[in-house]
Amino acid sequence: MKFISWNIDSLNAALTSDSPRALLTREVLKNIAAEDADIIAIQETKLPSAGMNAKQKAALERLFPDYETAWISSREPARKGYAGTMALYKKDMEVSALYPEIGAPQPMDLEGRMITLETKDFYFNLVYTPNAGDGLKRLGERQIWDRKYADYLSGLDAVKPVIACGDYNVAHEEIDLANPAANHMSAGFTDEEREGFTNLLSKGFTDTFRHVHGDLPGAYSWWAQRIRTSKINNSGWRIDYFLVSDRIKEKVTRSDMMDSGARQDHAPILLEIEF
Repeated sequence: MKFISWNIDSLNAALTSDSPRALLTREVLKNIAAEDADIIAIQETKLPSAGMNAKQKAALERLFPDYETAWISSREPARKGYAGTMALYKKDMEVSALYPEIGAPQPMDLEGRMITLETKDFYFNLVYTPNAGDGLKRLGERQIWDRKYADYLSGLDAVKPVIACGDYNVAHEEIDLANPAANHMSAGFTDEEREGFTNLLSKGFTDTFRHVHGDLPGAYSWWAQRIRTSKINNSGWRIDYFLVSDRIKEKVTRSDMMDSGARQDHAPILLEIEF
C-alpha cells in the first residue's frame, strides 16, 4: 500500500488561486495524484468550518476523481481559517473516519488538527501538531499536547497496528536540520519538543525514514519561505514523518520525501508498506 502526507499551507489557495505560488502548489498536487496512493493526508488546509465551497469541491474532484474525503476544520472559539486537516482515500476502501479530541489545552482540540481512519487491518492517523510559536509562547501547551497525543496513539496501537503521519513540527535529532547549533532554542528544536517526540517513539513506534535510510544527512522536508535561498542551499528541517507501530516496521519498503520543485515550505512525504 502507498500513502502520502503533505502540509499544503492552504488548500483553498491551491484550488482556486492563480498566484505564482498556487500554480506551484497545483503542480505538486498533480504529482501526488500521479502516485495513485491509497490514502493522502493533507495538513493546514485553512478551510472554513463549513468546508469547501462548490468551486473548491469541483477542483479537488478533477484532481482526485477516485477518492472520498474526510476533513475537519478549525471551529469556534478557535481561530477561523486556521490549521485544518483532510484525508483522501480510495473509493473502494472500507473506512470509518474518526475525529478524536485528546484532552489537549483549549483551543487545540478545536483547531481541526487530527483525523483517524480505521480500516480492517490498521489505523491511519494524520496530525498537524501545534507549533510552539514565536517566543515559545505555546511551548507549555505543546508539551501537554505531545503527551496526550502519544497516549492516544498508544491506545490505538493496543487495538491494531498504526500508521501515523503529518507535520509534527519537530526536528527530532541534530541530523534532522541543517543548522542545529543556531536553532537550539527555536520552536521545533527545543529540548522539550525533542523529548516529546522521543517519548512518542518509546510508546512502540518507528520513524520510518530513519528505519529505511539510517543516518542519511541532508534529508529535509521543510525550508523556510521567509529565507529565499533556504531551499537552494538545502538549509532545511525534517519535521514531517511517517511513523508505524514497531511490529510492522519490517513491512515498510519505502519512506521518502517527494520532489516539490521550486516551491518552498513543506515537501510531501511518501510511505510504501506491504500489508
